[in-house]
Amino acid sequence: MGTGVLVAVVGPSGVGKDTLIGHAKASLAGDDGFVFVRRLVTRGENAFEDHDTLDEAAFAEGVEAGRFPVSWRAHGLGYALPAATLEAIEAGAVVICNFSRGAIAAARERFPAVRVVAISAPDAILAARLIARGRETEEGVAARLAREAVCAREIDPDLTIVNDRPIEQSGGELVAYLKGLRTTASA
Repeated sequence: MGTGVLVAVVGPSGVGKDTLIGHAKASLAGDDGFVFVRRLVTRGENAFEDHDTLDEAAFAEGVEAGRFPVSWRAHGLGYALPAATLEAIEAGAVVICNFSRGAIAAARERFPAVRVVAISAPDAILAARLIARGRETEEGVAARLAREAVCAREIDPDLTIVNDRPIEQSGGELVAYLKGLRTTASA
């Protein structure tokens, strides 16, 4: 394997992972040392999550055939990283993706270098974002926030970004961190 690194961007639903990743992608456009992979999910496309869709049969077949470098199940859905993830890491790239906290151990087993960037936001902001999505009741959102507090203590991130500021600031933190990883990988 090469000297590349997987940057797993994690955090609760609604915290703005895809927004920060999108900002970093735009800021780092044109530098082929950064690769932004879209995870595969067994959920249809929607305005709140940046992913590629596959059906349950394709997911099960891909897992069975070993086509995904990492796959996991969460919230009743199947998630996987495409084969291009491994290829980019082997080529020495900094590979960034929206990831699951529950799959970090599997990623660390699969890839030589994994860095975890945890995105958080104050509960009031997170609750408002989740309610705006319309997928959960206020009671469901409150229960989710209680679970998230426990999950947040279980990971040991390399960087934590509180996403309650303008994108130029919170996204700028992510960009600076990624540039630092690229400098280290190139040295």
